[in-house]
Amino acid sequence: MKPRCLTRPAFLTIVLGVSSALAATSVEPSQAVRWQPVSLTFDGPQSSEAAAPNPFRDYRMSVTFRHEGSGRELAAQGFFAADGEAAESSGTSGAKWRVRFTPPEAGRWRWYAAFRSGKNVALSSEASAGEAAAFDGESGFFDVAAVPSNATGFQAQGFLRHTGGHYLQFENGDYFLKGGADSPENFLGYFEFDGTHDTAAHTGVATDTGTFLHKYEPHARDWRPGDPTWKRGKGRNIIGALNYLASKQVNSVYFLTYNIDGGDGKDTWVWTDPEVRDRFDVSKLAQWEIVFAHMERLGIMMHVVIQETENDEVLGDTASLNDLRKLYLRELLARFGHHLAIVWNLGEENDTPVGDRRDIAAYIHQMDPNGHAVTVHTHNTRGLRSYTGILGAPEFDATSIQGLMEHANRETTFLRMRSAAAGRPWAIFHDEQTPSSVGVMPDAEDPLHDKPRKEELWGNLMAGGSGVEWYFGYGYDHMDLNCEDWRSRDIMWDQTRHAIEFFQRYLPFSEMWPANDLADGGDAYVFAKEGEVYAVYLLEGGRTRLTLAPGEYQLRWYDPRNGGELQTGRDATLLVGEATMRDEGTVTISPPHHPGKDWVALIEKTPSR
Repeated sequence: MKPRCLTRPAFLTIVLGVSSALAATSVEPSQAVRWQPVSLTFDGPQSSEAAAPNPFRDYRMSVTFRHEGSGRELAAQGFFAADGEAAESSGTSGAKWRVRFTPPEAGRWRWYAAFRSGKNVALSSEASAGEAAAFDGESGFFDVAAVPSNATGFQAQGFLRHTGGHYLQFENGDYFLKGGADSPENFLGYFEFDGTHDTAAHTGVATDTGTFLHKYEPHARDWRPGDPTWKRGKGRNIIGALNYLASKQVNSVYFLTYNIDGGDGKDTWVWTDPEVRDRFDVSKLAQWEIVFAHMERLGIMMHVVIQETENDEVLGDTASLNDLRKLYLRELLARFGHHLAIVWNLGEENDTPVGDRRDIAAYIHQMDPNGHAVTVHTHNTRGLRSYTGILGAPEFDATSIQGLMEHANRETTFLRMRSAAAGRPWAIFHDEQTPSSVGVMPDAEDPLHDKPRKEELWGNLMAGGSGVEWYFGYGYDHMDLNCEDWRSRDIMWDQTRHAIEFFQRYLPFSEMWPANDLADGGDAYVFAKEGEVYAVYLLEGGRTRLTLAPGEYQLRWYDPRNGGELQTGRDATLLVGEATMRDEGTVTISPPHHPGKDWVALIEKTPSR
């Protein structure tokens, strides 16, 4: 059978994001664009979610893409797409089979389709497994244009990956600092997704019925004409919620894709039924894709958490890389792995043994042609010991730490050092703040947010960390499971943005390292490229004595509470050591005003005259 995507580029059906019937725009170019996804949809065997053979286990689709110029070759997994329009039709049957590919280079790409059939063939890594069927062996090509000047979100930056240092990096060279939302963890427990309901009551969510689904009604006003929806206007609220987060420059959202089988929210799963584990809900996942594509356009990273502590040994009755876990991961990777900015997280408060962790992470890398980062979330206050056994392992790229805010600076410094010593520097993320009943309170309860700002946010960044996601606790309105309004932390988003803007605007942070020992006293964090630039965060203001390399420096100040431009205090120039014709290498600094508040000193070497 012939694929719908034909071999001559003038006739390719190339769609940015989702299929043209679902796209938020009417753009259907005859030429693909670098860093924007291409969908190839093939006519294959008629099937359904409940059919025998099982379309998810007994067929295996993959497409290899080869760049004519560089010779680069990438293999993407395909999936059963029912009628090809399932997000709109809620279709469960059809003959459409689809692959999504995001070209990392401009130029001509050739594709080669493989389609195999046979009992459990999807679980096999052998190319010759099963029998050739349908469009197996079909091939074609398409041309990819350079990134347009008006590209938005991550489509202007490319894939986000671990590139060997302590910060994840986009293909265009930009480094990533995370300021994200950790709550609600059941972000996808949304009432307008097909097949979504609460399977049981949860004691942490007080409602008349004991059950709960997200509606995000406060964010209906944030949806804009031209934004995507499905099924005659569904999805406006969740799309509006993402619009609000993007307006605050929130650049990451943490969410579970599986929270039943004892999990907290009990409302999120990928399968056709809460009791089924080898058949996937095609229309629900197609609707998720609409949301994920919008996140990409907005510049919001997908932090995909595949399981949680209550169910990490339930799938397939083990914590290992068993058949059901392989099938689950393969489907996630096939449907969503084309997105530019993803971190795959092996599980919240994960208890999986080290060997199984490495096997699962290796399988993710095997199925993911795009090299997204992989991490695993810790139990509370176990950040310094949770990663024993996987530090230095090639399958892992970052931390996902749950812990006390006052530990963030020390944990970041220590794990940064340990990962580097193990031969694979990690990006150090803090993703959940404790105690769990508190987390980051609403602005109405804590309008200053001194503790999360000082100890968690700046504590992580000033130790060479890669940023944080904010967890909302259980003790206040709009908490970790029932948050409906992200404006409840509006001030916290602003303060997070101020911190990230300072690092990205003023510091060569990828070349700097934590150096608290350069400050006299315990109320200062120091981040330095010694002899060139120093950032000094004074948690309580006051006077601080610093040891600097000899030279002449410019001193300016940044307000971490309110952001804004750099300010100059009484001393705009610092002379140290040889510059003063004395042996002293120390100076004393104090904020320009409000001396009891937290401030950031930016100390930069004056260019030689």
